[in-house]
Amino acid sequence: MPDARKLRKEPAAPVIFIVDDDLSMREALTDLFRSMKFDAEAFESATAFMETANFNRPGCILLDVRLPGVSGLDFQTQLERIGSKMPIVFMTGFGDIPMSVRAMKAGAVDFLTKPFKDQDILDAVAAAMERDAARRRQSAQSEAVASLAGSLTPREREVMEAVVQGLMNKQIAYKLGISEVTVKLHRGNVMRKMEVRSVADLVRKAEMLGEGVPPPVS
Repeated sequence: MPDARKLRKEPAAPVIFIVDDDLSMREALTDLFRSMKFDAEAFESATAFMETANFNRPGCILLDVRLPGVSGLDFQTQLERIGSKMPIVFMTGFGDIPMSVRAMKAGAVDFLTKPFKDQDILDAVAAAMERDAARRRQSAQSEAVASLAGSLTPREREVMEAVVQGLMNKQIAYKLGISEVTVKLHRGNVMRKMEVRSVADLVRKAEMLGEGVPPPVS
């Protein structure tokens, strides 16, 4: 299994990982991507990739279906199990409908049959890298909101939840057993700490919060 630290390191430059047991295919794809100014790294098997690649880098994986040892489809499952979100574009010279359906249902960006045109693989890679970039932007936003929410006290968290539910100050005071003046104070703190100026903005940030949000401070 890969070192968990690899999942936390994120170099800025995106990379295209090529996993194919065909040397000529690896070399051709590497040359193609580098000619387009992309960073590309090639591996002959899933095992080689798992042993040496930092697969949490921004980018995507070009993955052959038929590989020695672990197959491309099984490798896709392994990556999902360890928490890798890197988009995958499958390549195969023996593709069939069941294979492509399984790959796409598991989240693959595309399923290309060899031989394919350079433009086809470039388009697929562009779509995969855009998907990865969008996911990372959303993840960064969610982490930032979670950090803000973690600064709320337990009472402020309760007030925020009530505000998001659409309750008026008087209703929140009754629900929490506190005065309306105290609700207003907590509400002001919530808006300031969550860095929002309107209830609509607070609702949007609250919607981004989920499991794993830091607990409120005491």
